Amino acid sequence: MIRFSLIPAVLALCACTVGPDHVPPIQPLAAQFAEGDARPAGDAAMQLWWRSYNDRLLNDLVQAGLRQNLDIKTALSRVAEAQAAARATGLPAQISGSLVADSIRSGGNGVAGTVTTSGASAMPALMLDLFGGERRARETALASLQSAELGVGTAQLALLSSLVSNYIDLRYYQNAMAITQQTLETRRDTLRLVQGQREAGAATALDEAQAQAALDEAQAVLPNLEQGYYASSYAIATLLAQPVQAIGSRLQRGAAQPRPGRSAAAGIPADLLRNRPDLRAAEAELAAATARVGVSAAQLYPSLQLGGTVSISDGVTSWSYGPQLSIPVLSRGVLKANRDAAIARADQARLAWRGAVLGAVEEVQAAQSDYLRNRRAVAAYQRSVASFERVVSLSRETYEGGTTTLLDYLEVQRSLAAARMTLASGLRDLAASWARLQVAAGKGWSLAPTSAG
Repeated sequence: MIRFSLIPAVLALCACTVGPDHVPPIQPLAAQFAEGDARPAGDAAMQLWWRSYNDRLLNDLVQAGLRQNLDIKTALSRVAEAQAAARATGLPAQISGSLVADSIRSGGNGVAGTVTTSGASAMPALMLDLFGGERRARETALASLQSAELGVGTAQLALLSSLVSNYIDLRYYQNAMAITQQTLETRRDTLRLVQGQREAGAATALDEAQAQAALDEAQAVLPNLEQGYYASSYAIATLLAQPVQAIGSRLQRGAAQPRPGRSAAAGIPADLLRNRPDLRAAEAELAAATARVGVSAAQLYPSLQLGGTVSISDGVTSWSYGPQLSIPVLSRGVLKANRDAAIARADQARLAWRGAVLGAVEEVQAAQSDYLRNRRAVAAYQRSVASFERVVSLSRETYEGGTTTLLDYLEVQRSLAAARMTLASGLRDLAASWARLQVAAGKGWSLAPTSAG
């Protein structure tokens, strides 16, 4: 009687779903970034920001990377895994059972002939989701699937960051090598000038040795620049998951260093909650962790399974069916501990989301600050190069006229070479900081490969 009186009471709770519902988390944010304005950016996920560099090869490399990058393919595989896990939740997880069939031949000493016994049995079962444990499990799976899908966007954003950064470095090293070659030609010209003057008795062996030393000094710079160039090209090839030989000839063609547009707009901090796939994935993980609390809480309550058996053996049919009620009595302490651990993990997920939001705001503000200052620095470097070019021109005239020493002339040549290298480095920093700003703002991650333009 106790068994049958408990079942209706438990069934009355079928509509109950234990555990907390997911509530979108809140993190107070400023109305604008530290050096930004209060204009929202809107949906930035589809912005092809790298095209602002006006570099066709870079556009081609990005499209190839979106198709071929192994991290993106791995992220897509995680989506397939999460989809499969989601299909295993809900009603499929509540239904179980098997169908068994057998045909057995038996015989032996003292037995007349051989006996064949055949039979089949079906054992279906349905677990009633009384307290919403399976519903919470499905919520967990769907939230994890959403996180995996957003993980593809995070992988694409990481590809854009690494690929553009290495391409900027590669073009910097190419330009630096060209500047060094130009410096070498100037130093050779100076050495020839000094040698001519020495033959005419207007220069000494020391002058010639100093000119030769300046030439050797410039030549010593090239190996490090070449090393940087090849390291960048190897990194690009790895990001594209192909041999460097396949793209080496295209990379070796000379091209100007990438220069970004002048806009430093990044929207407002609240835009990041929509535009950053990692933040959206972190919220999905929080939703999954919250649903797991419900899964653990449901295990504290009774479970009810409806099952039965139908058997056929040698033409004789038998059947049985009925409910089975299970009450977790002796394991309650462990189940409570599991629920409390799930609550703690959900709290950790909430804190992780808040930390990720604050970190994203910091990334945008740091990149924006770098870009604004690098832009001013590049303008100053350009003026410096123009000034030293004039100084070198005047110094050559005065040296040939005998009013400037060779050391003074070599020094202004070094200053011009250093100014040109500083400008090249500044252009690299400017382009890289602008790229970091776009990535930090969550631009361009929701893209499918398209033809380059």
